[in-house]
This record gives sequence, structure tokens and C-alpha cells, in this order.
Amino acid sequence: MRPSPLDEEARARPNVELARWPDVHYLNHETSVRSWLFTHDHKRIGVMYLATVGVFFILGGIYALLIRIQLLSPESRFVSPLAYNRLFTLHGVTMVWLFMIPAIPSGLGNFLYPLMIGAKDVAMPRLNLLSLWIFWAGALLTVIGMLWGGADTGWTFYTPYSTTTSTAIVPVLLGVFVIGLSTIATGLNFVVTVHTMRTPGLGWMRLPLFLWAIYGTALIQLLATPVLGLTVLLVSIEHFAGIGIFDPALGGDPILFQHLFWFYSHPAVYIMVLPAMGVISEVVCAFSRKNVAGYRLIVISTVGIAGVGFFTWGHHMFTSGQSIPASGAFGILSMFVGIFTAIKVFTWTYTMYRGAISLRAPMIYLFGFLFLLVFGGMTGIALATTSLDLHWQDTYFVVAHFHYIMVGSVMLAFLAGLHYWWPKLFGKTYFERPATSAAAVVGFGFIATFTPQFYLGNMGMPRRYAFYPPEFQWLNVASTGGATILAIGILIATVNLLVSLRYGAIAGDNPWGSGGFEWMGTTSPPAPHNFTAPPQFPAQPHDYSVAPRRTLPRASPP
Repeated sequence: MRPSPLDEEARARPNVELARWPDVHYLNHETSVRSWLFTHDHKRIGVMYLATVGVFFILGGIYALLIRIQLLSPESRFVSPLAYNRLFTLHGVTMVWLFMIPAIPSGLGNFLYPLMIGAKDVAMPRLNLLSLWIFWAGALLTVIGMLWGGADTGWTFYTPYSTTTSTAIVPVLLGVFVIGLSTIATGLNFVVTVHTMRTPGLGWMRLPLFLWAIYGTALIQLLATPVLGLTVLLVSIEHFAGIGIFDPALGGDPILFQHLFWFYSHPAVYIMVLPAMGVISEVVCAFSRKNVAGYRLIVISTVGIAGVGFFTWGHHMFTSGQSIPASGAFGILSMFVGIFTAIKVFTWTYTMYRGAISLRAPMIYLFGFLFLLVFGGMTGIALATTSLDLHWQDTYFVVAHFHYIMVGSVMLAFLAGLHYWWPKLFGKTYFERPATSAAAVVGFGFIATFTPQFYLGNMGMPRRYAFYPPEFQWLNVASTGGATILAIGILIATVNLLVSLRYGAIAGDNPWGSGGFEWMGTTSPPAPHNFTAPPQFPAQPHDYSVAPRRTLPRASPP
């Protein structure tokens, strides 16, 4: 990789573009609390989603640190075993349902989707606002249920325990059900919007890759989320009324729950990861100053992951008693996801080849994402092998794997996208040196946290246990140390972004010189209705062949 040459014009006239600031934009158009709570503007709705999931991201991280403190010693008495069960349930439910699933699609997606297709808003603005309100209601119900009743089932709500536990699991289940309604509404809005509101001349093979990723995610949301909603509703009814659906003591079948739950929850992995891949497709072009290599390949792999993901749920159930032929079929199908993911990784890598790489914060997050995705994906292929999964099932190897794939890749891509689009969101630039330092600390801290857990799982340490044999302590101490480093990195990144809202330099309309459609034809921050005239997009998205975009503009002062 050769370093990115600084734009000579930017050298001669540093930060001239940063002086631009729109007189009227979506942030100052109306400033009352009511104007925000009842807005139909997709940008404000996206920002409120981002603020909400940001709070839950911090809370989920705090719960994780408390778990790691408990596991510092084999016989720790930091919390009781029951409190520990409730703690990892708090962590799992918060991170999965309240952060990872909505963060990129509902947050960044809501803000950027219309901008990328030249539309003034989404197709159904009122439904968009309603989906936010529904999400808030579901999140409130879920949090109240977890804190008031102390749910202790884990985020998977496995039966028959979830139908018999004395804790208040029903409010949590109903909260997840309500959040599912919000997810369905958001997915429906995105599908209708891209089909009906693209600017004239913008064909399917000219859509930005982030938009393709959100579109594929929206299809999964529409098709899979109703299954989850009905499943958690049935568990709630059984827990409340004692009807035998999943409880074998009442004539039910707990394996049926696993089939229904994982039929949703494995595609739900791609509700989290596909948008993250869409962010990476945008960032890799902008900070390599190159057109994307293999646009159609990335589109095909996106559709492939969204489709094959529906046929892989059984690899979560190798130890549940399903037949050997079924396990083999699910294992083979699961490996197809690895093929489509490899297509993306090789395409991103080739895009960077001989590019003018600029190691700004989004690009450092991208490198961390690639490592976690590749390493976590390889362990996923191993877990899709029945003979290996029999040894690793329900151990810390599984915990490390899904944190690499689900938490780490989504978190790093979310932070990459948040930094990349921060000037578009708020018209301000963050401080580059703290941002790049935080990105490096976050990546290192995450790897240091979860790599020891692969060894713990291979040694046989089961997950969800408050105590463990003394020979596992040094790896648990190392994992807790990594979690502390990770928390410091996230704290630095958060403070830097928040401080930049007040003290950051004015960004200008396109501070990255990006070829993304969302940066064209509108200001940063955008006008209340996005465009004053129909935007004129170039022939292809992510086009860096024109001279002004071949080099990245110079960074703002630290």
C-alpha cells in the first residue's frame, strides 16, 4: 500500500471548504422538543435512533465489564450466581435487541437511505416515526422487565426454563415482540422506498453498496422477524397460562422452540452483519481513493448471504438430537455463507490494492473489522463441522466466535460508519488524532478480550457459569484486562465525537471528497428536505476516477 498523497490544492488553501455552513439545515430548521418527537424527517428519526442505541451500547458494555469482574477469580463473590445469570441476560438482551439489530439499519440507514437515492424522505414518513415510537416502547418494556423482574434465561430464552422460571420473563418477551414490530415497519419502509422513490435514471445496478446491504437486510427483517414475534408471544402465553406448547411436562416440545427461534436468529445475524458489510464497502472506496472492484460481485454476495441465511438455522442444533443427514446438510449450507463472505473480503482487499490508503479513523476500524470477520468466519466454518461442534458446543469457544462475528464486526463497522458520516450528520469534524488512537485501542482491546476465550472453550470451560476451575483463571484475567482496554478505547471515541459537536471545525459539504451519492447535491448537514433540486448523480457510485477525488483532502487540525 502506498500512502495517500495530500491534495496539492488543499495544501495551498488549507481548509477553505471547511468555512461553508448552510443557513438552514435539518438541525436548526425547528428546534423545539416537540418538533423532534413528532418529526417526519428521516434524518432526525435516524439521529434519535443513533442516540438511543448509543445509550444501550454503553449500558451493554457496562454489564459486560461487571461480568468480567465476576470472572476475575474462580470463586468470586462479586455477585451471587442468580445475579450473575441476570447480569449476562441483561448484557445479551441489551446488546442483541437494543443495539446490534437496530444500530446500522435503523440509525445510519434511516439517515442515509433517501440521500443515496435522491429522495426527499422515505416512502412512509409517518410509519417511520411510528417505528421509532414502537422501538422506544419495546425497549422501555424490555428494560423494565429485566431490571424489575430480573430475567435470567439469557438472550435466547430457551425453553422449558423460560416457561417455568419464577423471574418476570413475560415483560421482556413482550418487549422483544414489540421491538420486532418496529423492525418490520422499518424494513417495509426501506423496501417500498427503494422501489418507488429512486431519482429518475438511477437503476438497480447503480445503487450504492450500502443501500444494497440495507435492502437485503430489510428483506430478512420482513420475512424472518414475524417468526420471532410469534415464537416469543407463544412463550409468553405458555408462561402465563400454562398451555403446553414448548414445555414437555405439559405435552409441549422444547426442540420446536429451538427450530422457530433459530429460524429467525440465524438470519438475524445477517440483519446485524450485512449492514456492517455495507458500511465497509463505502469506507474502503473513500479511503483507498479507488472505484470498488467487483461491484456486481458484492451485490450478488449480498443477495446470496440474505438468501442462504434462511437455510442454516440447524447448525445451532447439532447437539439437540437432530438426524445426522440433517446436521450434514445444515453444515454444508452454512459453509456457503463463508463463500459469499469470502467474495466480499477478496473484493475489498483488491479495492485497496495499489490504492492511496489513508489511515484515518474509519480505515483503522475497517482493518479491525476485516480481521474479526475473517478470523471469526473461519471459526464459524469450524463450528459448522458437526464433529468439532460436539466438543465446542456451549463452551466459551462459541462465545468468542459470535462476539467476533456479531459484536466485534458490527461494533467496528458502526464506529467506522459513524466517523465517516459524522460530518454529514452534524456538519462538524471530529479530532483526528484522538479518533485514530481510539480506533487502534478498540481493535486491540477487543482482540485481547475474546482471543483468550477461544482457548478457554477449547479447554472445555462452559459458558454462563459464575465459577470455574482454578486452571482457567489466567485466561479469564487476560480477558478481563482486554475488556478494560476496550472500554477505554470506546470512552475516548465517545468523548471525542461528543466534544466535536461543540468544538469541532465546520466540515463543509464533502470533507472527504467522497464519491458516495449521499455527499452530492446536498449540504452537510442536509437541508430539511435534502435537496433543493433533483440531484445529478454520476454514472456509477463510488467513482474516484475523476481528478478531484483521486486524493483524500487534508485532515482538519487535531
